[in-house]
Amino acid sequence: MRKLTLFFILTLVHLTSVHAQKINDSYRLNIQKASSEILIDGALDEQAWLDAEVATDFYMITPMDTSYAKVRTDVRMTYDEENLYLLVENFHAVEGPYMVESLRRDFNFGKNDNFLLFMDPFDDQTNGFSFGANAAGAQWDGIMYNGGSVDLSWDNKWTSKVTNYDDRWVFEAKIPFKSIRYKKGITEWGINFSRLDLKTTEKSGWAPVPRQFPSASLAYTGILVWDQAPPQTGANISVIPYALGGFRQNRFEGEEPMYRKEIGGDVKIGLTSSLNLDLTVNPDFSQVEVDRQVTNLDRFELFFPERRQFFLENGDLFASFGYERIRPFFSRRIGLNAPIQFGARLSGKINKNWRVGAMNMQTGKVEEEALPSQNFTVLAVQRRVGSRSNIGAIFVNKQALNYNPDPNSDKPIYSQFNRNLGLEYNLATSNNLWTGKVMGLKSFGPDNSDQGFVQAANLKYTSGNLTWEWQHEYVSESYTAEVGYVPRNGYFKINPTIGYRWFPKSEKILSHGPDISSTSYWNKSGEYTDNTSFIAYNVKWRSQSTFLLWTAYDYVMLQRPFDPTNYSGETLPAGSQHKWFAWGTEYTSKPQSILTYAFSTRMGGYYADGDRYNVTAELGYRFQPYVSITMSANYNRIILPEPWYTNTFWLIGPRVDVTMTNTLFFTAFVQYNEQIENINLNTRFQWRFKPASDLFLVYTDNYLPAPFYTKNRSLVLKFTYWWNL
Repeated sequence: MRKLTLFFILTLVHLTSVHAQKINDSYRLNIQKASSEILIDGALDEQAWLDAEVATDFYMITPMDTSYAKVRTDVRMTYDEENLYLLVENFHAVEGPYMVESLRRDFNFGKNDNFLLFMDPFDDQTNGFSFGANAAGAQWDGIMYNGGSVDLSWDNKWTSKVTNYDDRWVFEAKIPFKSIRYKKGITEWGINFSRLDLKTTEKSGWAPVPRQFPSASLAYTGILVWDQAPPQTGANISVIPYALGGFRQNRFEGEEPMYRKEIGGDVKIGLTSSLNLDLTVNPDFSQVEVDRQVTNLDRFELFFPERRQFFLENGDLFASFGYERIRPFFSRRIGLNAPIQFGARLSGKINKNWRVGAMNMQTGKVEEEALPSQNFTVLAVQRRVGSRSNIGAIFVNKQALNYNPDPNSDKPIYSQFNRNLGLEYNLATSNNLWTGKVMGLKSFGPDNSDQGFVQAANLKYTSGNLTWEWQHEYVSESYTAEVGYVPRNGYFKINPTIGYRWFPKSEKILSHGPDISSTSYWNKSGEYTDNTSFIAYNVKWRSQSTFLLWTAYDYVMLQRPFDPTNYSGETLPAGSQHKWFAWGTEYTSKPQSILTYAFSTRMGGYYADGDRYNVTAELGYRFQPYVSITMSANYNRIILPEPWYTNTFWLIGPRVDVTMTNTLFFTAFVQYNEQIENINLNTRFQWRFKPASDLFLVYTDNYLPAPFYTKNRSLVLKFTYWWNL
């Protein structure tokens, strides 16, 4: 283990020093101060736009990345003392209407004609912001992290307008400097522009990006050259109060309605142009869309992403530490079982090389569960190394306050504290061909049994045709992360993967090729406990439809009792061994159609020499740009010996999105989950009466399917207002 870890460290450090120069630094767009006032109306008629330099001659990213784009896109940018302005002319190459889902904010990238701006105002090729719109005017905004990922849950204050003409659609936007963070005094920002035109199925970018990477990749940005350093924002304080009223009722327990009258809010203080202090008092997240339900046949806890605004800005400092299933900090552990009373978070960049994050949250007591008041503290620091790599450290502390449990009580007993300390090195070469990580974590608890550790590493290579990766993990049995997401411990894992793509000169097929992976686990005693070996063949058409055919072999030696239905309560014994073969398919139709569909199938063996059959399907229809209707269904049939016999689980979820304008939204969806015997109805009305200021009306019901009976019900009316001081 130590030799393997040392090998990874030496390899990643060596790769850090490779390719230090920025790749697209010859692509430069000069921005100068506006020579006239600008009205956001989607028209190129102000003198400031006529004087602005034009970014044009985009490069094709897909279907090929070796030529100029066939679809013409012209971009202009300018600024004044308070705002950054953007105007984009998206010319048509083929006659016909544009393709969009609806006017829903933060739309699905692949299902809309759209234009997106990606900017790196810290010039670190790792963090930034994205803004954009589809051809109907729906807005897109997100915070960028890890060099090319975009978190669309982030929301901020800006305005835009899209106007359609016979030969083009024009997108014009005003982004306040107070809504973004940027490095003080620098006159060059990383920037790129992305255009997706579904009629030609062409994705293009101003600065060229290899087709194996997303157009959001900050490693391939060009440069926005300012005529002078961007203006300082001065006093940058935003107050975002809310007020709500409503009720909730547990009808299943025969309780009376509990009425709610609450106020609270957030304060955002820009300490510098790149360092922000967030404060919250009595926050409420009732407007956040509920999680999509799934049929759970997994042995371990499922993961659902964070959606609450307070935890999102610079959230990668905390949430990206570790791996997908080894997270020392997972913000959803805070406030879901106990109310958050108040909290504070300091996050951002100190200078070009250093990022910091500090968070402290206080929750209240829950008397009926004997859950004490708890304090959560998270500290993170990140030091840039080379062009795009970094070294990071994290400290997580969960502390019970004034807690003296009675050991003779029948109520749950919680730990006094749990702490985690971690260090990791993240590799990302300037051309993004090599990425990787080496990490270590140590946990601390009230007694020695809580003091475990983690060591893990991976190295990935991604070229135009070939992708391969090696990953290994070790999690000790005593490792504990009460504020994290680590669903499994006491194992050593290795996971090599390899994939290859051919790009034929075909009018129909864009790419095709295989993927092969193998994931193996050993327990603390060195026993071989799990293996999944997977082979798949992928086909992607130029129309953007995709097909996947796969087969897999599974072996499991259970480490603890497990109910293979997660429903009956009857379990297979620990130590029992199970193996099976399975195969399946996946297909997604082309996104240009008004009617879209997708399906996946799975058939083969299962635990206890049983069989499992699964079909998942989704059907979508849109009356663009105002209505999008989606029906999804998941069917599982599990055939097992006694005492389980045959079980079938349906999961059905119709959804309707109605977007009357790009500021007035209505969403309704139903989730019928046979496995947990629940029907969930959720409706949400949102009126964005001013940028980032909203009125929400949210109604939720949960029903028992048979006999049909209301289990619980809630109604919330919430008003939020974004006020810049």
